[in-house]
Amino acid sequence: MLQFGVRNPVLEYRHRATAFGIAERDGLIACVRVERPDGAYFDLPGGGVDVEESEVQALVREFTEETGLSIAPENRITEAAQYFRRSTNEPIKSVGGFWTVKVIGEDPDARCEEDHTLVWLDPTFALSRLRHDSHAWALAVWLRRAS
Repeated sequence: MLQFGVRNPVLEYRHRATAFGIAERDGLIACVRVERPDGAYFDLPGGGVDVEESEVQALVREFTEETGLSIAPENRITEAAQYFRRSTNEPIKSVGGFWTVKVIGEDPDARCEEDHTLVWLDPTFALSRLRHDSHAWALAVWLRRAS
């Protein structure tokens, strides 16, 4: 599995199973703009897998919470791990799959993460703006398979 980010050997990283999705519409991909006190950034929609969930269940739940979109996961296109520090400064090792997803519905009221905003970005623009290298890697894999 590909590993992104730099592990600081003096920190203890919490392992976090994750799932993220790539949804395409009219040549653009769904991303979330996340507003934090220290600045905004872009992520692919998705997030942590809760203990009682499968990766697919977490992907569907997280996508809806962050974007208000209902999705159907299609293909798991790659997996990767990412060392990073959360906005709370907690060290995390995110490990999981990246999926292609189909948008099957939209309910803006289902979005419950107030600091996340759905944005549709050109994939090449998103490549240079996604916060995590693992997200950019997954998007590059998707772009190469889509062409």
